[in-house]
Amino acid sequence: MVTVEAFLDRALEITGVTGVAVVDFQQRRVLGSADRDSGLDMDKVAYGDSDVMRAKLYTLELLGYRPDSVEDILITLEREVHIIRPLLRLREGGIFVYLVVDREQALPLEELRSRMRELEPLLEL
Repeated sequence: MVTVEAFLDRALEITGVTGVAVVDFQQRRVLGSADRDSGLDMDKVAYGDSDVMRAKLYTLELLGYRPDSVEDILITLEREVHIIRPLLRLREGGIFVYLVVDREQALPLEELRSRMRELEPLLEL
């Protein structure tokens, strides 16, 4: 297991990632964030996406989907991709990882997901 800070540092090493945060969306609390020239206030961005995560889970429930069916929520912007990724083993606690990825430098989406799946079990909360 690694600390939240070490997890954030390792996530920032992924090609194209310019910002990352670990968020408790049930409490709307940022557990940690790190940034590499994204120009965004990661605490504010991650805090606001707590509402996105809650709204998506509510909508899925209305439609009859299981909450654990969400792999990630992808928000595509002109120059960036924002990814909200609930952590399966920490889902009961309402934890997600929020990534900001530069579109020009980004790994293919499936490779990015694979890299995150490798890192997620290391996170200690």
